[in-house]
Amino acid sequence: MHYMLMFFETTAEVERRNDPERAPAYWGAWNAYVSDLQKSGVVVSGNGLQPPHTATRVTLRAGKRHVQDGPLPDVKEHLGGYFVVDVRDLDAALELAARSPNVGAGHTEVRPVLPPPPQNG
Repeated sequence: MHYMLMFFETTAEVERRNDPERAPAYWGAWNAYVSDLQKSGVVVSGNGLQPPHTATRVTLRAGKRHVQDGPLPDVKEHLGGYFVVDVRDLDAALELAARSPNVGAGHTEVRPVLPPPPQNG
């Protein structure tokens, strides 16, 4: 079954990415985690995401498009990346999520992936 693991980080954790003193530990933990996932053969797809200030939010209100460039001030945690994994069940996905480096300061959300809609015809 496919599950998406979504990695949410606090602003402080995101800032570690470019801090010369803290970046090696940050990236070392993520590189080890990603390597373990890839070696296990469960990864279907995934990517890390650019920092929150690069985000753009789009809404449609009363037929009018509204665009807000990041950073988005009302967000306390930021989506830092995701993986889609193919594992036997939710417990296996939760086990992978619990090992992610961000769970000490942020959280990892696990969701089943919807199957494709049925084809008509």
